Amino acid sequence: MSDLSRLHFTSSRPLTLGVELELQLVSLRDYDLTRAATDLLGGLRYDDRFGEIKLEITESMIEVNSRPRQDVTAIAADLDGLRQVLVDHCQRNNIAICGGGTHAFHHWPERRISPGERFAFLNERYGYLSKQFTVFGQHIHIGVPSGDDAIWLTHALNLHVPHFVALSAASPFLDATDTGFESARLNAVSAFPLSGQAPDIADWAGFLDHMALLQSCGVAESIKDLYWDVRPKPEYGTVEVRVCDTPLTVDRATELAAFAQCLARYLLRERPPLAPAMQALVARYNKFQACRFGFAAELADPVRRCKTPLAEALPALLDQLCGDADDLGCRRQLDRLRALAGSHQGDAAWLRQTYRATGNLHDLTRAAAEQFARPSSYCSPT
Repeated sequence: MSDLSRLHFTSSRPLTLGVELELQLVSLRDYDLTRAATDLLGGLRYDDRFGEIKLEITESMIEVNSRPRQDVTAIAADLDGLRQVLVDHCQRNNIAICGGGTHAFHHWPERRISPGERFAFLNERYGYLSKQFTVFGQHIHIGVPSGDDAIWLTHALNLHVPHFVALSAASPFLDATDTGFESARLNAVSAFPLSGQAPDIADWAGFLDHMALLQSCGVAESIKDLYWDVRPKPEYGTVEVRVCDTPLTVDRATELAAFAQCLARYLLRERPPLAPAMQALVARYNKFQACRFGFAAELADPVRRCKTPLAEALPALLDQLCGDADDLGCRRQLDRLRALAGSHQGDAAWLRQTYRATGNLHDLTRAAAEQFARPSSYCSPT
């Protein structure tokens, strides 16, 4: 067990980006999840030029990580390169790669835990939740220069968790059922004891004290045990946004990364007043609203003591970020999100519409896999 009280925050260049995507491995026979990750990676010949490809908690998942990049153009190139490597390799193995936050009809007892000490620990600690954790998210890392900045930005981004949820929602189906949620994935994450909003911690020293307390009580052995919506990642020098569903396309993943970068730039520049303790009173409610209703969510504001429609707050926020998007070179990506927020036709809506058109969840998953296989529109043809 490491001494968390002495944990050092590695300074990184402000607003550096990194993206992680958890992806589904599905059989070309019936488009159910297949238990193939270890064998698939064992036969992969890849030089890491676009980032990492690695195991996730069950054998039906795979994770890709971009390299640290300064702009979303480079992120798009990494994600598209990783996509193409996996699509080509999986096709040779009669497997398809699929986005989306949940698989529409798999049975969690059929999942198999991946080999590795960390996965064995999680399975031992969390029991059946480990297999039910076969859900798929996008994590976005944003570079900051100091631990104090990381804690401040963690609290600032927590206010915008519902916006990330609504823009990324891609998991309406679970256990062969339309759940009525736009994002059912986050219900699986919420089952873990250290999930939700980060506590009201003032600075990096306070975070170290908090971690030391959790460690001494046996609650957490490392920061990996924190399933917070937004958390510091000191070894990378980043703040990590963890609430997005894996999108159906790498284009949408790129757009969400652009939103995170623009939002972080705006927040760090403007330094709006924060009230983490008050926000904690409504954080779970607001996240539930976004998961359940997406763009139709009603968000509670404990400072103003009122409710605000997300459909009004999100477009206004995106408008505020236009100058930052221009300066960061990602106006095209932000404009697409503004159009999405106006249309309310995100990935969850596409999945429902495609299910109605195909009439079954197997063909829905096939169509979703075909979506993910398409090259990014943000990358020039090679």
